[in-house]
Amino acid sequence: MEQQHQIHTISPVYNEHSRILILGSFPSVKSREAGFFYGHPQNRFWKVLANVLEHRIAMWDVIGQCEITGSSDSSIRNVVPNPISKILETTKIEQIFVNGKKAEQLYQRYIYPQTKRNAICLPSTSPANASWNLEKLTEAWKIVLG
Repeated sequence: MEQQHQIHTISPVYNEHSRILILGSFPSVKSREAGFFYGHPQNRFWKVLANVLEHRIAMWDVIGQCEITGSSDSSIRNVVPNPISKILETTKIEQIFVNGKKAEQLYQRYIYPQTKRNAICLPSTSPANASWNLEKLTEAWKIVLG
């Protein structure tokens, strides 16, 4: 599959009541097609989140633009990060979580230098993380409850 330049077109989800910020790396092909986060039917993000909490979350991705092959995080190149500070300036985010190791790497490289706020890495809800079943993911993600 050929690498293509993609622009993140999904708006962040947050409001003044948001207290937790969850950042993915970049939307998958299915998410870009659906126009919303974690749109792949096999991604367990929404099931995990429903099992963990119901409100007070903000959501976006680390990357605003990049070169990517399909949904492959490992192929991400030429990154332009999203302006996460606009969420942090208009909310009272208490903790930032990242969904998977790639989101953590990207956060540390592109966002942390601006915000100086640590992020906790949670296991990826992607179907590519097949070693983690729904029950195990839900248990790990309960940390967002505080």
